[in-house]
Amino acid sequence: MASSVLTFLLSVRLFLAFDPTRPGYQFVEQSQWLPEYGIHYFVGIDGISLLLVVLTTFLMPIVLLASWNDIQRSVKSYVFFMLFLETGMLGAFVSLNLFLFYVFWEVMLIPMYFIIGIWGGPRRVYAAVKFFLFTMFGSLLMLVAMLVVYYLHYEQFGVLNLDLARLPGQ
Repeated sequence: MASSVLTFLLSVRLFLAFDPTRPGYQFVEQSQWLPEYGIHYFVGIDGISLLLVVLTTFLMPIVLLASWNDIQRSVKSYVFFMLFLETGMLGAFVSLNLFLFYVFWEVMLIPMYFIIGIWGGPRRVYAAVKFFLFTMFGSLLMLVAMLVVYYLHYEQFGVLNLDLARLPGQ
């Protein structure tokens, strides 16, 4: 609980430090992973992602408080999965590289599967399997679409690139 409140306070600090008059991304962090394939650790915040980050970090302590009396078994595991889910969501919101976005997207789905399967309602196992199948199908479609963008960008510009800020039209 304390870590989710701390995360919210850090996001408020981020909100206060954000300059809405400045165009483009702010608080950018970048590190080379596989530059020959256009895969980088590349994160940053714009106005929309800032609001999503603040909203996510605001809601997580509320969700944990709301489930305080309902979650009776494996409470530490539940909190771990909720914080793991928050990490995946925040990563997806601040990713500026399609590969990194996809990784955070998949990371976000893992705790959701376990939360549904362990702490869900009476038909939680059925719901978890259905969730897995639907999200796997959707994730594969998203991966194919990203690979098409990757290929078309390479074909047109001769550069392997997955950075959202460097795609044409940005």
